[in-house]
Order: sequence, then structure tokens, then C-alpha cells
Amino acid sequence: MCELIKSIQKRDPAQPTFLEVVFGYNGFHAVSLHRLNNFFWNLGLRGLARFFANISRILTGVEIHPEARIGKNFFIDHGTGVVIGQTAVIGDEVTIYHGVTLGGVGRAGQVDGKRHPTIENGAIVGAGAQVLGDITVGECAKVGANSVVTADIPAHATAIGIPARVVGGDDTARGYGMPSRQEMENLTSTIDCIMKEMGHIKKELNIETKKECKDGERQVL
Repeated sequence: MCELIKSIQKRDPAQPTFLEVVFGYNGFHAVSLHRLNNFFWNLGLRGLARFFANISRILTGVEIHPEARIGKNFFIDHGTGVVIGQTAVIGDEVTIYHGVTLGGVGRAGQVDGKRHPTIENGAIVGAGAQVLGDITVGECAKVGANSVVTADIPAHATAIGIPARVVGGDDTARGYGMPSRQEMENLTSTIDCIMKEMGHIKKELNIETKKECKDGERQVL
């Protein structure tokens, strides 16, 4: 637990004290309680494990299925609203933010098999992101806030949007899993180029574009 607390202190920009993490971080509480629930689950005491997992959800606002496999130094920042499904696998030094769902997309009646994501070492999943199905978010990859991920994300890549698409990637992790400024500039530049090309194509094809004026009249461009 001391190693986890020190890793939280290192990764959290708020630079909390040791006791702040112990007494005030519900993500830390949720991960600590999950270790106990997972122990009960592996002993075959599934009912007891689910009971304590539910108590943990009530106390922390974080829902983690007792069977979920979690690696070292897993940091849930802010915590509230996080849901981690039964067959989810989380590597070491992973960071996720509030409102994240690591969910399944299994069909009705499907019981066996892996239904939830694998989040590899060092990955960051931004606030509100939904990572769904038996997919993999690669090592040190970043998922932007409020993105919906339904396909694999390569290692060291950055993915944003609904559905999430890779927009770049580097080794620099930013808060909330957001892309770097350079990645956003590249994306914006690409969109600008597409819009300009569409304008040229319309002009060549003599396509008129109509625009609403303030006085209600329509103007032909």
C-alpha cells in the first residue's frame, strides 16, 4: 500500500501528502478494498466477495467486480462513477479518471469468455471515457475524455472522439488522457485542409452554397 500511495503522490498534480491519500482519496480506498474482495473471490467465496464489493461501491462511488485483475499502482483519480467489469485486466501504473467505464458488450446469454477490456501498463483513460468490449488499450496509450473506444488502441498512441480514433501519439502523458498540443494542431490543420479542398471542389463543380443572413434572406455564395 505504501508503494501505491507514493505513486499517487508522484502522479497527482495536487501533490497530496501521505495522509491526504490515506484519508481522502476514494480511488485509493476502492483499490485497497478490491484486493480483499478479489482474495475472497479466488477462494471461491463469491457471494461474500460480491457483498463486500457492493459495500465498497456504496462507500467510494467506485464499482469494481471482484474478479477483475488489477496490477500494481493503479490510480483512480477522483474516482466517482468508475465501473470496472468482471473480466477486465488492468496492468501496472495505469491511471483512470472519474466516470470511466471498462465495460462489456457481450450478447444476451453470453456467460463465458472475456467480455471486458485490457488496459496495458502505463495507459491513461480520461474522464468519462467508455472503453467497451474485449479490446486492448496498449502500453502508455492515452484515451481522451468522453471518448468511446470499441477497437484496439496501439501502444503509445492517443485516441479521441466517438467512436475513438487515433490522432497521434508520443511518450508524454497529459492529464485526463488528452492529446498533446502538437497532436491537436496536426488534427486541426488536417480538418482545415479538408474544408479548403471541399471549397475548391465545389467551385470547380459550380455548386452553390447557401447561407442564412441575419435578416432572414438567403445569400448565394
